[in-house]
Amino acid sequence: MEIVIALSFAAAVLFGADRLMLFLESRGHVNWRRRGIPQLEEEPVAELESLLILPEREPAGRR
Repeated sequence: MEIVIALSFAAAVLFGADRLMLFLESRGHVNWRRRGIPQLEEEPVAELESLLILPEREPAGRR
C-alpha cells in the first residue's frame, strides 16, 4: 500500500511540474514542449562569443 501512495505522489509531483513548466512557457520564460527547439543559427551572437572568435587574416606572404 505504501508503494501505491509513493507512486501516486510521484506522479502528482511530475504532473504539477509539467503544468508549471507549461505555464512558464506560455509567459515566454522557458521552452518546454509546445515551441520546439530554437534554431541557433537565427539567434544573435552573444557579446562574449564575438570577442572570442578570431578574425580572418590575410595571407602573410604579400606586403
